[in-house]
Amino acid sequence: MWSFKKALFAAAAVLTFFILLRNSHTTPRVPSIKTSSDSSKAATTSDSSRINTSPRSKRPIDQVSLSEIAGKPLRDRLRYYYPYDLEQKFPAYIWQTWKYTPASGDFGESLRPLEASWSEKHPGFVHEVVTDDAAKNLIKYLYAGIPEVIDAFISMPLPVLKADFFRYLILYARGGIYSDIDTSALKAATEWLPEDFDRSTVGLITGVEADPDRPDWSEWYSRRLQLCQWTIQSKPGHPVLRDAVAFITEEALRMKKLNILKEGKMDKTVMEFTGPAVWTDSVFRYFNNPDYFEGAGGRLNVTAMNFTGLTTQKKIGDVVVLPITSFSPGVGQMGAKEQDDPMAFVKHEFEGSWKPAGEKNGIH
Repeated sequence: MWSFKKALFAAAAVLTFFILLRNSHTTPRVPSIKTSSDSSKAATTSDSSRINTSPRSKRPIDQVSLSEIAGKPLRDRLRYYYPYDLEQKFPAYIWQTWKYTPASGDFGESLRPLEASWSEKHPGFVHEVVTDDAAKNLIKYLYAGIPEVIDAFISMPLPVLKADFFRYLILYARGGIYSDIDTSALKAATEWLPEDFDRSTVGLITGVEADPDRPDWSEWYSRRLQLCQWTIQSKPGHPVLRDAVAFITEEALRMKKLNILKEGKMDKTVMEFTGPAVWTDSVFRYFNNPDYFEGAGGRLNVTAMNFTGLTTQKKIGDVVVLPITSFSPGVGQMGAKEQDDPMAFVKHEFEGSWKPAGEKNGIH
């Protein structure tokens, strides 16, 4: 029989062995940050090109100190904290924002069936209605390592600016679906793409909001073809979202420094600061960025004309653009069909409760 000392020695030896074995397999390594754009490029040929990117786990990893990370440009830090993995699944999250949660008696009765439609169509998804106070705390938590993002979010002088900014921030960090509280789900997100579509090649799904094929379009809309940002599905870390987050952060801090980040003093409209114009520009900058895409003759030139009159899903690289019917059925213009159409996925009621009274009938 072993003595107590021998048993203690043997136990210590076994424990030391397991610790050494564990450390030999799990030595932590911190990914490096490249100051240029993401290294993965897309070889684009017409509508259904693929992003030629490897899974993140296969890329070389170098150690970087936290002090080095803190000194990197904004976009590089965003990339570091939330890297993009194209081949992962779309996270099963549904994000919405409102003044109250559905558990509150102050939650509008007209909104209850709309909010419930998202849970009904997506059983098994985590569905969160985030209040204003919760949104602030959530952004502080998710972007603790990027203080200027928090500063920009908290400094927003209007609820609509925070609501816009929040959707990009939460999708960039967590992914999933964002949809305005005054929307109803007509079909599950699993039906937004054809059954035979390889979802491992898609990282972002957006839809056409406006396609005004008329000479005076600029009097009515911010862009010749305007993309919708009241409903977006994304995988975390997508470069389009990174661009939108960085642009809004930089513009907010610029205006704050000039002491004009105030209601009635900003040098940008809501549309051009956080709204559909910013979202549309970020998507098209991505399409035309040679760091991601290459055409047969060199640099691409993707414009509104590549999507005007769209009637079905169209894929460029890892982005799928849906026709106007998908997120705007029943609007009665620009080719949008009714909500019983097979391509109708989300219905927007255009409540616009956060807007001034004179703006509630506007698109955004």
